[in-house]
Amino acid sequence: MGGRSEDSMEDYPQSPVPPHARRGFLPTAVILLGFTFFSATMWGGGAIGVAFPFWPDLIAVILLGNLLLAGYVAALAYVSQKSGLNTALMGRYCFGRIGSRWPDLVLGFTQVGWYAWGTATIAILFTGLLDLGDGWRAPLMLLFGVTFCWTAFIGYRGLEGLSLVSVPLMCVLIVVSLAIATRDGGGVAGVLSIAPTATMGVGEAVTIVVGTFIAGGTQATNWTRFADTPRTAVGAAVLAFLLGNGLMVLVGACGALVYGESDIVQMLGLQGLLAAGVAMLFLNIWTTQDNTIYNVSVVGCDLLRTNRRRLITLGGAGLGTVLALLGMYDWLVPYMTMLGTIIPPLGGIILADFAVVHRGRYPPLEEADLCAVRWTGVVAYVAASAIAIYSPGIPPLNGIVAAFVLYGAGNWIEARRHPSAECR
Repeated sequence: MGGRSEDSMEDYPQSPVPPHARRGFLPTAVILLGFTFFSATMWGGGAIGVAFPFWPDLIAVILLGNLLLAGYVAALAYVSQKSGLNTALMGRYCFGRIGSRWPDLVLGFTQVGWYAWGTATIAILFTGLLDLGDGWRAPLMLLFGVTFCWTAFIGYRGLEGLSLVSVPLMCVLIVVSLAIATRDGGGVAGVLSIAPTATMGVGEAVTIVVGTFIAGGTQATNWTRFADTPRTAVGAAVLAFLLGNGLMVLVGACGALVYGESDIVQMLGLQGLLAAGVAMLFLNIWTTQDNTIYNVSVVGCDLLRTNRRRLITLGGAGLGTVLALLGMYDWLVPYMTMLGTIIPPLGGIILADFAVVHRGRYPPLEEADLCAVRWTGVVAYVAASAIAIYSPGIPPLNGIVAAFVLYGAGNWIEARRHPSAECR
């Protein structure tokens, strides 16, 4: 009784979260808001901001994208709270003991990519702020690559403590940046009259909005599994991924529309906020970076079947730092487009597995490991990803719906062909 067990110290990466470790609405919401308050989301907003009139087109794209994102994350949040499991563990039920390692790799790599981008961004920000030469970028990337994983190394409580400080400060930066952009654009009427300078399809724009956080949203279960009630999990998810992420996209879009600049670092400089906002932006990036590398550690534990989450945290941060040094900063928009296409089918399959196959209640996790590969899940994922890539409309939505339908139908067919089979 005098100390916590190793399992508790490592945040239950290979088991359900027990009742005594559950948390209320405030810590859950603060952590998720700290996660979604991310400067890369502003850049995604900037990419679409120059392509649409502000009203109603741009607002409609932002609202539609974030409604899709929030609804998707809220559904996964509900499943994770009811089961106490994260996405990686839920993946075992629909892909099998060995098959689940594929989504582990996909989810882990996407989060390492985000960690690389954030590390590169803050290094470039500091280089510009302090008027340092380009030779300082690599040493700063190394420094921040190590620094950002510290709170994730501690675990849930480390993430919560940092978010309680950074989220209010980031709210201030958002409000100030929006006010300045509106002023510099000639007021509300001036912003509404600005003509787009680029072209982009609605489907591509919504995909970018969803792609800003679809990978992270798929793994938001790492925190919503700690929620004390389904209402806490769903409410915190909607607050963070509709309001929080939506505000970040809006700030980036307004900045691009007014200044013609989608780079958040350059936009803050044009607004005169580079020096004043650097501390808040640093904390903002840190809260996302530690959540991101925490995600890597959790899927890494499932991939390697280990509870050594802290060791994997360090390894993931090292890999992300290497990618930052290799130029991840310049790959953001195509990276987000890719994520908005290949990640949503994973969530669609998990939701179908929980709701249709298991009727809202998972059996013990040991039963999920009885099957090495669940080919129904593998085939549904490949087919749904292809549909998302090649079908017209909105790829993320197409991928989620296709995965849900294909996986549900595949299990229904297999259950009638082989009623007693363990692997379907």
